[in-house]
Amino acid sequence: MTNFLWQKANTSIDRKIMDFMAGEDIVLDRQLFVYDLRASAAHVKGLSRIKILSRSDADLILSELESLAAQFRSGSFELDERYEDGHSAIETYLTEKLGDLGKRVHTGRSRNDQVLVASRLLLKDRLHDLQMQCLKTASLCIERARETAKVPMPGYTHLQRAVVSSVGMWFASFAESFIDNARLAQDTYAWIDANPLGTAAGFGVNLPLDRQTTTDDLGFDRLQINPIYAQNSRGKFEIQVLTTFAQALADVRRFAWDLSLFSTAEFDFVSMPDRFMTGSSIMPNKRNPDLVELLRAAYPSVQAAIVELQSLLSLPSGYQRDLQNTKPPLLRGLQRGAAVMEIFPDLVASLQFNEDALAAAIEPSMHATDRAMELAASGVPFRNAYQRVMDEPDELGKRTAAHSIRDRVSPGACADLMLDELEERLEALRQ
Repeated sequence: MTNFLWQKANTSIDRKIMDFMAGEDIVLDRQLFVYDLRASAAHVKGLSRIKILSRSDADLILSELESLAAQFRSGSFELDERYEDGHSAIETYLTEKLGDLGKRVHTGRSRNDQVLVASRLLLKDRLHDLQMQCLKTASLCIERARETAKVPMPGYTHLQRAVVSSVGMWFASFAESFIDNARLAQDTYAWIDANPLGTAAGFGVNLPLDRQTTTDDLGFDRLQINPIYAQNSRGKFEIQVLTTFAQALADVRRFAWDLSLFSTAEFDFVSMPDRFMTGSSIMPNKRNPDLVELLRAAYPSVQAAIVELQSLLSLPSGYQRDLQNTKPPLLRGLQRGAAVMEIFPDLVASLQFNEDALAAAIEPSMHATDRAMELAASGVPFRNAYQRVMDEPDELGKRTAAHSIRDRVSPGACADLMLDELEERLEALRQ
């Protein structure tokens, strides 16, 4: 591009400097462009309501914005090096189509609030998608927990066999965690659901912008009132959204870690369909759980994006050009997180457990805690019961895994997974 919206008369442009300052904007803005168009349409309607634009002029601009959106979706309009960013592409397009009327679209707004509102709309969509994927995952985990509630499984602490557990209890643990992740996504959605459009460059404008109606038009819950805070929230809101994704991916990582262990020949507890596996380029015998390992490795990508944003935000109040660099880590982290959550439910649904191997891994010593609790319940002081179990190891061989699962009746334990209650929590989040 040779001409910039902000370029002053008789000034020259250094191409290398401009390329450095523009950075990845034109590429990254492809993910934000439809949201920028949507916000532009709301802004045009708002200008019409306060008589800055006539109804007929507003209709012409809105028609061209709809046309541009359709062309972008079809691929006939491409954001490329002709434009400095997506914002300038919109104004350039409108000016080419409508002449001086197209130049009026920027009245009362800045690229600062343009990127804020486009990003905010994107974040809301990504959080909604995350919530739905978390609920889908939780629902599948509840279903799998019901199927496997009585299937014995070693319970581990310190990676050592500890007590008798069940596959159902393992699945139920992830059901509850993803219900909580869905709730966090919902809460974060509500936290960021504020409209910055109309704050301009961070100080408002001398026009009676109808910001409340624009807020309603764009589907925001509330107005982000203070223009300085609108600028100061850039990066802050993004960190919270990425943190919400990170919480979900941390649970994916733990799930994947368990599968990495349980699918080894040494454990042989679980198997996965071939579509989740790959082979070795040199070892014909290998069947590798690469997908699980890459799911496990996804969390650092989101965490790195959070750290990059946190490092960037050591800034004074108001807009600083540094904030342009919030887009790359944000969009990179969101893309990685969304890809993981799209794949993960299918993995949960597809696992097959080897019940023989699971049962064979239950050894008598794993009944020690249950036996100590029985003695304590009969009136033996717990410390005495603890020592008695240690002194009478042969007694433990009389117990079975089925008995242990049946008798573990504390709420949430093997005999009382409380799956109906988890289902109720899940359904409440779907309202």
